[in-house]
Amino acid sequence: MLTRAQKEEQVAELQAKFQRATSVVVAEYCGLGVQASEKLRRQLRAEGAGQYEYRVTKNSLLRRAAEGSDVAAVIPHFKGPTAIAIAYGDPVRMAKILVDYAKQNEVFQIRAGVLEGRAIARADIATLATLPSLDELRGKLIGLLQAPAGQLVRLLAAPAGQLARVVEARRKQLEEAGTGA
Repeated sequence: MLTRAQKEEQVAELQAKFQRATSVVVAEYCGLGVQASEKLRRQLRAEGAGQYEYRVTKNSLLRRAAEGSDVAAVIPHFKGPTAIAIAYGDPVRMAKILVDYAKQNEVFQIRAGVLEGRAIARADIATLATLPSLDELRGKLIGLLQAPAGQLVRLLAAPAGQLARVVEARRKQLEEAGTGA
């Protein structure tokens, strides 16, 4: 059993994490074994490069930590066996991991979440999981920005290439005529 000081310390830690978080997902893990839970925790840690966190905490501590913060919208979902996943960076990748995990483990149920201070439902989290990740979007944007520059280079290089082909054709024509170049 935790002492009052330990509980206050956990609440303060959770409040700091909630303030930094870009998204928080609340899930029910009832019936999920320790190994399965550890597998999800390791996957989030590995794929998030330290930007994702998964933890099981007492509901009373979660309620106290969430009061007055952007995460307060999910307080009604802090009942029964509750786990939270916190993203400090790209929330899309975390949503993909959680939705895929929920498909593989029926006992793991996503309840709701908060994205940038707005409450989102389970269906919204599933929709978020279908979006491209931040890295994919950056790649597409760079591709879009580079396309006009590449076209400009090809357009500017085309007349010089045509001139070189004309000069080469004329040289061959003169060689065939026997005058040499």
